[in-house]
Amino acid sequence: VVYADLGYSSAPFSISYPYSFGIDNLKYKNNFRNIIGVGVSYKWFALRIGIPLPGYARSISNYGRTKPLNLGFDLSFKKLFFDLDICSYEGYAIKNAISWNDTLTNDNPNDLRPKTKSASFSMNTWYFKNKEFKMSALRGQTGYYKKDARTWYLKSTFNIFSLTNDKSSILPTELIDSSNTKTSSNYYSALDFGIIPGYAYVKRLNNWQISGLLGFGAVIQTKVYNSNGNNRSFIGLAPRYDLRLMGGYSAPTYFIFLVTEFDNKSIRFSDLIYRQYFYSVKIAVGKRLNRKEKTNKSK
Repeated sequence: VVYADLGYSSAPFSISYPYSFGIDNLKYKNNFRNIIGVGVSYKWFALRIGIPLPGYARSISNYGRTKPLNLGFDLSFKKLFFDLDICSYEGYAIKNAISWNDTLTNDNPNDLRPKTKSASFSMNTWYFKNKEFKMSALRGQTGYYKKDARTWYLKSTFNIFSLTNDKSSILPTELIDSSNTKTSSNYYSALDFGIIPGYAYVKRLNNWQISGLLGFGAVIQTKVYNSNGNNRSFIGLAPRYDLRLMGGYSAPTYFIFLVTEFDNKSIRFSDLIYRQYFYSVKIAVGKRLNRKEKTNKSK
């Protein structure tokens, strides 16, 4: 299969805490760029190269510039699907910071944080109970379904992720609580692993196909924050969900699909909660080459 796609990836996050000024939640937004990609897929092997297009989706004066990095690899083997992702985003803006930052104006109400950087390494494995259930067919690539399909699955997940702000605090100076060292930290990080059970379903109507995966679970997490040059670590549990939605037109020789993927990360330090959402949305158009039909002969 050869294909091309157009879409974007984003990774906004929020930090909840009983701040001053009557604020309890800060929303950090990154400025993303549209990406055009080209790829090939053959049996278990897949390779894709993405190139960012000129310009940003949001105003640079309000959201700054974000430097993205996305690398990924996946393969299928029998009932298993393996997925590895490395991504980072540098450059964020705190939305509507004018309520506590008197240097901002109504025309530019966001606080730009060019050194704020989020990074994530994820290694996931899906085990599908139904051996005929293939992730590549869900995305319309090296196969397609001729009828409805469904299965239970288990997803094992291993993640290392962090949030940093160079040598300055992640939170703005105006909102730092002197009685809580977590609010002045310039580094939050976690390592977690766990199992997420879920359910996958494919609906087929003529050549139209809609599919999705939905799972809920929890992970064991080791979490760290930096305070005055010293790291403080804790162990706990964190919730996780697995959500992927795909759909489009899939004929024997070509496909046009809308593909979405969502991932969530979170760290809770008592009354300070960091939540991040990684997601991507893209439209993929592909051509299946040298396709051969297998026929069954019966007496």
